[in-house]
Amino acid sequence: MRAPASLSMRLSLLFALVSLVLLGGLGAYLYHALGQQIAWRDDQMLQGRLERMEALLDDGESIAALRRRPLLYANMLGNRESLLWMLDAHGVPLIEVNPPGLPVPELPPAPEGRLGAHPAAESTRLAWRTLEHDGRRLTLVAGKTLDERERMLAAYRLRLWLAMGAGAVLACGLGWVVVRRGLRPVRRLAARARTIDVAHLHRRLEANDETTELRELSRALNQMLARLEEGFAQLSRFSEDLAHEMRTPLGNLLGATQQALQRERTREEYRQLLGSHVEEYERLSRMIETMLFLARTEQPSRALPRETVDLQGLADQLCDYFEGMADEDGRELMSDMQGRVRANLDLLRRALANLIDNALRHGRSGTEIHLVSRRDAGDWHLGVINHGEPIPDAERARLFERFYRGDPARSQSVGTGGLGLAIVRSVAQLHGGEAWCESDAAVNAFWLSLPTGDDDRVDRCPGRGQR
Repeated sequence: MRAPASLSMRLSLLFALVSLVLLGGLGAYLYHALGQQIAWRDDQMLQGRLERMEALLDDGESIAALRRRPLLYANMLGNRESLLWMLDAHGVPLIEVNPPGLPVPELPPAPEGRLGAHPAAESTRLAWRTLEHDGRRLTLVAGKTLDERERMLAAYRLRLWLAMGAGAVLACGLGWVVVRRGLRPVRRLAARARTIDVAHLHRRLEANDETTELRELSRALNQMLARLEEGFAQLSRFSEDLAHEMRTPLGNLLGATQQALQRERTREEYRQLLGSHVEEYERLSRMIETMLFLARTEQPSRALPRETVDLQGLADQLCDYFEGMADEDGRELMSDMQGRVRANLDLLRRALANLIDNALRHGRSGTEIHLVSRRDAGDWHLGVINHGEPIPDAERARLFERFYRGDPARSQSVGTGGLGLAIVRSVAQLHGGEAWCESDAAVNAFWLSLPTGDDDRVDRCPGRGQR
């Protein structure tokens, strides 16, 4: 059976079910206690009758005298459900008060008195005792049919069922009212949430006047909305930047082609035109490859193969690779990297290469570039430090965004199409780390952090303090 879709109805039915279970348990306990109390009272009454019969015998009344007054005992018992037998040693009734006409019970001797059911009628309770009187063995039997008890208990059961049913219905109704009233803040929260769409992502849910649980939910939803708003804004900026970056080379291609078609050109001019087209095509190709690289690295389900990377060896390889570019500008690459990390070698090499390339393009000529590593708070921090113009705080916060162009001096055309630092951040995040920039009047430092692995056995290495 499918559960009701309404939360109010679910809670009301659960409330009614819990009430029914509690009322049923309480009713069963009361019913059982009442049955035991009535049975105990009946047993006490039957034993009392045996004691009174025995007292009559002890008072000197002869059995013959007692047998002459059977109506006395019938009147003494007072109703048609009470039984009385006085049996001789052979089980023959000497006195019998038996309105329902039950057979004479065959009972075992019981000098101390016993209680039990009639052998021929389970719904009859008997108490009997065997005694000696005037040299004769007698059995006194007092009994009572249980029809009245069963009728009373049946009526009590009926009332219990009616009470439980009425209680469950009442609990369901009251539960509906209580739940509807209790969920009123949820409906207000839902109404407020319905007003938030793409055009109103700046709106937030009220988180001050609701219950504690809803305040926590509202805060969590507001945090989610803030992340969505930021993500949507980044996506919008990315789309605009991508369109701008694509438009520039396409515009160059279109303009150069249209200009070339205005008149006949020499073979050499066509060759130069095709050469410039190839450069623009290569620029577009690099941009597309970079975008594909970022898209692949940001897939959450992508398994990242890792290996133990020797930082000193990797830094030496990169220094050798960029040595020519550095010499052209009077720069010098100095590596202080040490230690080993668990990382993807290709991605880490590309991230560090982008940082070195960024330092070569934007650093001051004739200065040094330091490659450093340090271990801090359980992470490896790898940095490229160069001398250059200080970077403002507002710009540092956005340097790692795709296609970000803040300072015109840093907006020169580069090999990665303005995505070099975005690749660094993606590589760091793919490894569970982060990328950031530090800047002051002396140096600019670009860092990426990598979580330490089991193979990191090298102690703290020279870091920012050596700049």
